[in-house]
Amino acid sequence: MQSKHRFLSLAAAAALLLAPALLHAKPFKWASQGDVATWDIHADNTGFQNGVHANVYEGLVYYNSRTFAVDPVLATSWKEISPTQVRFVLRQGVKFHDGSAFSADDAVFSLQRAMAKTSNFTPYMEGVSKVVKVDEYTIDVLLSAPNPVLLRQLTELRIMSQAWARKNRSVEPKDIKGKDENFAHRNAMGTGPYTLESWQPDVKMVFKRNPHWWGTMEGNVTEIVYTPIKSAATRMAALLSGELDMVLDPSPQDLERLRANPELKVVEGLEYRTIFLGMDQFREELPGSNVKGKNPLKDVRVRRALYQAIDEETIARSILRGLGKPNGTLVAPMVAGYTEAVGKRLPYSVEAAKKLLAEAGYPDGFEVDFACPNNRYINDEAICQAVTAMWSRVGVRAKLRTMPRSTYFPMIQRYEASVYMLGWGVPTFDALYSLQSLVRTVGTGADGNNNSGRYSHPHMDYLVDRIKGETDAPVRARLLTEALQLSNDTVSHIPLHSQVIPWAMKRNVDLVHRADNRLDIRMVKVN
Repeated sequence: MQSKHRFLSLAAAAALLLAPALLHAKPFKWASQGDVATWDIHADNTGFQNGVHANVYEGLVYYNSRTFAVDPVLATSWKEISPTQVRFVLRQGVKFHDGSAFSADDAVFSLQRAMAKTSNFTPYMEGVSKVVKVDEYTIDVLLSAPNPVLLRQLTELRIMSQAWARKNRSVEPKDIKGKDENFAHRNAMGTGPYTLESWQPDVKMVFKRNPHWWGTMEGNVTEIVYTPIKSAATRMAALLSGELDMVLDPSPQDLERLRANPELKVVEGLEYRTIFLGMDQFREELPGSNVKGKNPLKDVRVRRALYQAIDEETIARSILRGLGKPNGTLVAPMVAGYTEAVGKRLPYSVEAAKKLLAEAGYPDGFEVDFACPNNRYINDEAICQAVTAMWSRVGVRAKLRTMPRSTYFPMIQRYEASVYMLGWGVPTFDALYSLQSLVRTVGTGADGNNNSGRYSHPHMDYLVDRIKGETDAPVRARLLTEALQLSNDTVSHIPLHSQVIPWAMKRNVDLVHRADNRLDIRMVKVN
């Protein structure tokens, strides 16, 4: 009996010790309109998905959610051995979720995996020739040329266990364009603060706090439940009923009602994404246009006329309801290379636009194809409808067609739109990421890989190629701004606005709003 009483006493003591932890255990339920496409960390490169993966998988480095400085994560330090050799010292004592130890073998394997043919993360390995193990907790990243944004690229490259990948036939990333699946597509095993407990695609994801995580948690969330809810009205109803703690993408028309609710709050900030219009400057004749034998969009006067015919202030106020800051260049204000001068828009002027069109030989305007997504950016379809109406005032008759993003983006990648809308976020927070993809002449790798209007300018190519390897910070900053100004002067695109992203949540939720529209659960407190 004595041993039994002693056992009960110990159990009671243990229960008392556990009580505070249980009292502070907080589940967190949130939603947005879409789900992740895969749990393979190198298969599909989208900002939302990369942010969700960061709950479970970690990289060598990651952005600080408050400052966007590069913080050490699975690497504790790094130094330049030479301009083309960077050495990383890895964190010791880190365990994967299955209890196995993290080491240099996993880091080398994962970075090389990101370079595979089926990987969509090759832009983040731009300039990396190979990764080599120095010892159990040291690796070298070898470069084909000096790379001043290497650390920022590495923020998007997470680490997978080599042994787990080999055991589970996941050495190569899943080909996101195909139907074949590897084990890593539906399963996850990282070093991060949470473990993936279950994933029912398009239904629900559940995460549990990793009790053996090496880091310190500012927040108090012990369980995460994420629900993809396509309908904005249904998301709002779930938040208003208390079923959800947070919605990542509330509808603009509901914001006033949400702000007026004493149980809720809205936190917002400028996103790192700029919305703009691209134009076909390659074809000799535009399909579907009434102008035959030439392409009006090749004339900078026409491009400037289309720009100056758009009343962006009205779009920001009436259609976006404040969720857009008018912008005159390809990158948002927090991106390196942006200046107030380069971000100044050309003035809205119907008369100036008409004059430019007449000078270019189109006094009566012309017809042109105009393509837009209808479920990707804030009120994207409504913006394009407004632009179509504004252009009609200067005689340009845009034939608007809208479509869901799943068909829209492959279409513009095939160069099948004369004028198109695109939004471009900058995960490196450095304008090279935009300049190389959007205005560098289409080439190999990341050169022009989203230049769907096929803009080409020899001096722009010179500037972009020079920026890639420029390590002198003041010189590099000047070159970035010079390239953005050249884009403005030649009207490579028509910039519209940088998005302002609102998050809606219960009043008892504290978090940090990030410019990349990612929720850092490590910092979420449910009070």
